[in-house]
Amino acid sequence: MSSQTFAARLRADTRDAHQSAESQRYVSALTSGELDVAGYTALVVAHHVIYAALEGVAETMRDDPLAGPFVDDALTRLPALAADLRFLLGPRWREVMEPVPAAVAYAARITSACAGSPERFIAHHYIRYLGDLSGGRHIGRCVARYYGVTGEAGASFYRFPRISDPKSYKDAYRARLDALALDETGRAALRDEVLVAYEHNIAVFTDLGRLVAASGREGAA
Repeated sequence: MSSQTFAARLRADTRDAHQSAESQRYVSALTSGELDVAGYTALVVAHHVIYAALEGVAETMRDDPLAGPFVDDALTRLPALAADLRFLLGPRWREVMEPVPAAVAYAARITSACAGSPERFIAHHYIRYLGDLSGGRHIGRCVARYYGVTGEAGASFYRFPRISDPKSYKDAYRARLDALALDETGRAALRDEVLVAYEHNIAVFTDLGRLVAASGREGAA
């Protein structure tokens, strides 16, 4: 039997999918300043659709013995995303935003797969929020540098004011994963849903990647 913890096994089993998502063309264009503000805004719109689904499910999971410990208001992103879209698109942002199709499909997967399935909810929760607290912090610094936004206006999604020590928070999160009362079937379902979530992430970045050539900037510093 492996001596790895569940969190370590989960990370190892999904590493290739994680790296594939991170290596998408849109991500490199975003973090190197190749887009215009509209190209960045398209990601914020996609995030709003995805997190509306995820945080909607989270409300139904607060009292679940497995998933409930993961539901933490310190992670909630929707208010920040709404503020960012108001800054980027104006007061009528809900009427004018146009999410890419893959974001809509991703949200639909969250809603359908997580209903009554705490392990699948945890899978989507895990890759979104731990990603936000890890690589998302780097992305936040990049978008502030290139796209005329700040943590107070346009990029507040990347700020977690109620989490003062992201590393300790992530360590505690992984400890909760290790303590999950799941048998191997349940753990396999969680792992498999993480892989599905990465597939949806890649599809979102593929859709957004079509914006790179259209919104690219010459001579971005």
